[in-house]
Amino acid sequence: MAKSGFAAGQLKSLVERIERLEEEKAGLAADIREVYAEAKGHGFDTKVMREIIRLRKLDSADRQEQEAILDLYLSALGMRRSALEEQKAMLEAGAEEENADS
Repeated sequence: MAKSGFAAGQLKSLVERIERLEEEKAGLAADIREVYAEAKGHGFDTKVMREIIRLRKLDSADRQEQEAILDLYLSALGMRRSALEEQKAMLEAGAEEENADS
């Protein structure tokens, strides 16, 4: 009997601790929303900021791997020029500027 009373007390204590932490978490979430609202008020794109924060949580190798996969997928869908195409476009733009100056 004493053991079940102890277990009930311990359970109650754990539940109360979790409830307090949930309240703190809600307060922190509200603070974070306020910071995003402030950022939006200053003209920042909060979706991009959230993505930056997500990426900063990753270690460097994981972040580079995700960026490489994203580049690969975008290229496969024709949404991003390859590095070779980028260089060619830059060279062509430079040649056009030289011709315009002549």
